[in-house]
Amino acid sequence: MTMYSTESIRTVALVGHGGAGKTSLAEMLLFSAGAINSCGAVTKGSTTCDFDPQEKEAGHSLHSAVVGFDWDGCRVHLLDTPGYPDFAGQAVPALAAADTALVVINAQTGVELMTERMMRWAGERGLCRMIVINKIDADNIDLPGLVEDIRCRFGRQCLLLDLPTGHASDVVGVLEHESGEVDFESVADAHRALIDQLVEEDEDLLARYLEEGADPSPQSLHGPFEKALREGHLIPILFVSAKTGAGIRELLHVLASLAPNPAEGNPPPFYKGEPGQDRQGFAAQADATKHVLAHVFKVVADPYMGKVGIFRVHQGTLKKDMQLFAGSGRRAFKVAHLYQVQGKAYNEVEALVPGDIGAIAKVDELEFDGVLHDSHDEDHIHLTPLEFPRPMAGLAVETRRKGDEQRLFDVLGKLALEDPTFIVERHPGSNETVVRGLGEIHLKSKLERMAGQYKMEVDTAPPRIPYRETITGRAEGHYRHKKQSGGAGQFGEVHLRIEPRDRGEGFEFVDAVKGGAIPGVFMPAVEKGVRQALADGVVAGYPVEDVRVTVFDGKTHPVDGKEVAFVSAGRKATVAAIRGANPIVLEPIVSVEVIAPESAIGDLTGDLSSKRGHITGTDRRGIDMAAITGEVPLAELNDYQSQLKSKTGGRGSYTLEFARYAAVPPQTQAQMAARFRLKEDEE
Repeated sequence: MTMYSTESIRTVALVGHGGAGKTSLAEMLLFSAGAINSCGAVTKGSTTCDFDPQEKEAGHSLHSAVVGFDWDGCRVHLLDTPGYPDFAGQAVPALAAADTALVVINAQTGVELMTERMMRWAGERGLCRMIVINKIDADNIDLPGLVEDIRCRFGRQCLLLDLPTGHASDVVGVLEHESGEVDFESVADAHRALIDQLVEEDEDLLARYLEEGADPSPQSLHGPFEKALREGHLIPILFVSAKTGAGIRELLHVLASLAPNPAEGNPPPFYKGEPGQDRQGFAAQADATKHVLAHVFKVVADPYMGKVGIFRVHQGTLKKDMQLFAGSGRRAFKVAHLYQVQGKAYNEVEALVPGDIGAIAKVDELEFDGVLHDSHDEDHIHLTPLEFPRPMAGLAVETRRKGDEQRLFDVLGKLALEDPTFIVERHPGSNETVVRGLGEIHLKSKLERMAGQYKMEVDTAPPRIPYRETITGRAEGHYRHKKQSGGAGQFGEVHLRIEPRDRGEGFEFVDAVKGGAIPGVFMPAVEKGVRQALADGVVAGYPVEDVRVTVFDGKTHPVDGKEVAFVSAGRKATVAAIRGANPIVLEPIVSVEVIAPESAIGDLTGDLSSKRGHITGTDRRGIDMAAITGEVPLAELNDYQSQLKSKTGGRGSYTLEFARYAAVPPQTQAQMAARFRLKEDEE
């Protein structure tokens, strides 16, 4: 395998909504570049990227995949990502590994939910962005309208880089051509708009352009083009058909000649420091001679290879047999085998340079979002974490066979290892094991994998809604714990104050005791009691959050003062304070987007409103389809998938994203409190 210099490497993520044709586009790029002998099809389950049996059965990507090809003296690392919102946990990490995001849009359905999200997330991450409109050969499409919609949503910096011609059988590049016959728009106008934008990126080039009046040479435009991409002044629009191959060679040319190499893109947001410390920005250099710095953006529990960490090299040269450290780990591990990934294949290599994507297997220290390095000088270097949608869909799971409980946790742990949006919770109070994900399809795919790959069958049920409690006022609480039982007694007295904090600020414990009224040795016990009270809840049995508890006085006893006494006093003083501080129950509110036939929109908006929902808008989506957006309490959406299927004849779909917590209606809180007290009495 040819080893390329960093300047000849391009790292590109294919992102966008499901059904846009990203996997088919990746397949056509691989075929056109000669990396594969024949072009597979998603419908046949024969593509390089969708190699997992579950993906073949589902007919769409469930995981991100890494492939690569050579073109015009460059090595292009390509990351194909899932497009449906339920699988954002696999798509978002690709942004940490790429310099350029190719946002793929289906010409038939236009700008969709994940199109907007990935455009925003890629922009916030500082990636260079290009828009690729796929399926330009489809019937009943409106490409001029789609281009205008793209510009309305993402800005006038979205400029045409090529245009379809011959009824979408080919494309004409507008950077190299000033005229030509095209299906819509004008090559001359698009050419002039692009040149005018690029010359503004370079003062000397602009001066010569204004003085001479002639277009700059294509060679002189690479620097301004790359700068405009990096600073977000230009988002090129390209047209392709992954089915016919129209525009594919032009896209390959753009990637090789105009996309940034790892030294040209915006630097990755590394920092030095640990949680709770001051963070200092750290500039990784795409220099093969420096210390090694690589970031693990994907972990796979492979049945044959074991635990595999897939990473992007940002600095230095990573070689086979070298010693590496993972994060702040003090013990080095040896890189026995070093791989480049091509779909499901792992091809062994000797070395990787900045910009390369590689893999290491069978190393327990590898963790998602971890940083690999070869010197203790980089022990505290981290990459700024990506922000993921909050998993809100949940299922309580229980093994069908007794004795499988430990194996269940092992299997769930492997699934959580691979997916940062798949969360496993254990609730001792209800004795529930709850798995949470980004939607019903997300959770269904995990259950199918558990059954298929791990032979783990489980029963499921709706989980408890993750309600929370908080307070709206200030109050003081006091409790004296005194116990005498013949021998040594127990004594501890606590006075404390509780007050609300802003939503999302969490819990704060303040020790304001003066004069040793409570000896410092007992203060951790007081805090333990406070935390127990907050975890158990007071109104309806849910955790209390966003409060500050200040312990300001108390008493002890020289003989009977005991840690257990101060735990009890802290807990009961906190309960008393919460009851006097106007406590309320909070429920999770989710942002919901429902995609359905236009004929069903009226019924669906009425149904969501009846679920205490607030509709924020409706929008057309493709042919005869529309989207409803709004906010709805999560508790009202139990079994919504089957309800939606019934109302839309199976054509509807929806996505959830956590929005905020809000107070439940007073009547609901009263009912919840009554049930909680009844349960306490029974116990």
